[in-house]
Amino acid sequence: MSQSVLVSGAAGQLGRAVIRHLLTTLGVPASRIIATTRKPEQLQALAAQGVQVRSADFDDAGSLVATFAGAERMLLISTDALDRPGRRLQQHKNAIAAAEQAGVSHVIYTSMPKPEGSPILLAPDHALTEAALKDSRLAGWTVLRNHWYFENLMSSLPQILGSGRWFTADQGGASADIARDDLARAAATVLAGSAGGKQVFTLSGGEALTKAQKAQIISAAVGKPIEVVQVPLEGLIQGMVGAGLPRPLAEVFASFEPNTAQGLVAEVTGDYQTITGVAPQSFADWVEKTKPAFT
Repeated sequence: MSQSVLVSGAAGQLGRAVIRHLLTTLGVPASRIIATTRKPEQLQALAAQGVQVRSADFDDAGSLVATFAGAERMLLISTDALDRPGRRLQQHKNAIAAAEQAGVSHVIYTSMPKPEGSPILLAPDHALTEAALKDSRLAGWTVLRNHWYFENLMSSLPQILGSGRWFTADQGGASADIARDDLARAAATVLAGSAGGKQVFTLSGGEALTKAQKAQIISAAVGKPIEVVQVPLEGLIQGMVGAGLPRPLAEVFASFEPNTAQGLVAEVTGDYQTITGVAPQSFADWVEKTKPAFT
């Protein structure tokens, strides 16, 4: 390929996986990849391979035009700025405006399934970022509505396996989760492609599973029983606070539960296979591959 592509948030786990797929799965020359991050010192290995590593401050709107200069297609990975209301949305708007000014022809954004009207407290950031893309002067954009990562379980699985109990307030709802690496492959494929226009994809796993079904799969893999325990939403929040989370953050995490209960992440789509040409890995395969990390 002759065009230059840019990956924001390149020091994060999704960003690193996207760049790996660009280099290895898709064979994009390192010299055509621009990796932006708040922590460029963490990407010295990529720089040594020929990737252009640039510092990016999404709070400094004026600096981003130069940061994005020379990129023809850009992956805007939603930021992790959750420390004050409105900050993340403003960062996204800053990036979109800078992409316009820098002459980026196509922006790919990592969103969430069905963000409009979702009870998830982070959903407005995604819905309004999508709206900003639609209102922009960009020639083209793609929204990737990413389902939840299998890897989100990694922080809680040790406790679940230790106690044998998985507390939830999702009322038995199902979720069509997907591996982060699969999402990275899809994002890399769109980024390295040439498709223009304006489109939205919803990237789900191949099946929607309840926590009870996931617990059965995990139990079979590790040989430990897991009981799924439904609790009131406020009880779940208090449990997180008791474990050391600040209440505002606990409320954010807990807001995913009613979203699942309402069936808003249960849809299974074929969009991942449409983009990549391969099927997403199953939850059972992911557990088998990953269990050394949580046992």
